[in-house]
Amino acid sequence: MASIIVEINPENPQLRKIRQVVDVLREGGVIAYPTDTQYGIGCDLFQKRAIEKVYWLKKRNPNKPFSFICSDLTDISEYAKVSNYQYKTMRRLLPGPYTFILEGTRLVPKIMLTKRKEAGIRVPNHAICLAMIQELGHPVINTSASENGGDVINDPYEIERLFKGSLDLVVDGGPVPGRPSSVVSLIGDEPQIIREGLGILESL
Repeated sequence: MASIIVEINPENPQLRKIRQVVDVLREGGVIAYPTDTQYGIGCDLFQKRAIEKVYWLKKRNPNKPFSFICSDLTDISEYAKVSNYQYKTMRRLLPGPYTFILEGTRLVPKIMLTKRKEAGIRVPNHAICLAMIQELGHPVINTSASENGGDVINDPYEIERLFKGSLDLVVDGGPVPGRPSSVVSLIGDEPQIIREGLGILESL
């Protein structure tokens, strides 16, 4: 059975359609959705079975946690321990195409943390993502729309075909840049660039 594809305006997301997506997330569904970098696959941070399904779809080692998306810096402070220096660094760059590695709080499910209790956290500059998380009330996990290390797919109809109905819903939010986020660790005394992607890193 084919996944439901919902077209949402990327500039002014229609609330009715955002609520349709959020209803699927609340019921433990797995979705594909656009970000300010690539199309991603995700689910509600607190739906363990849905997270396990994403690991299965991606054929991913459970020892490699996914990142997750928060709505803003205040939201991040609920799920990560944030120092003044970390806060100031993120405030300059968010929302934007960055994934920050931070120490997770007890609110973060263990399945989403490394052995060092670290988590990757994003606040994308994309209206659909932010509206979705604000309506849901807590984060959504995020991993690129690819299978078993293959190329990332940034066309919602191709994503639906790749996963052959295994996704509960696919958001069509139009074109995206098609490049990954920059990954920056804020563990320690100064930022460490783990992966160069979209985003200006010179300011770090």
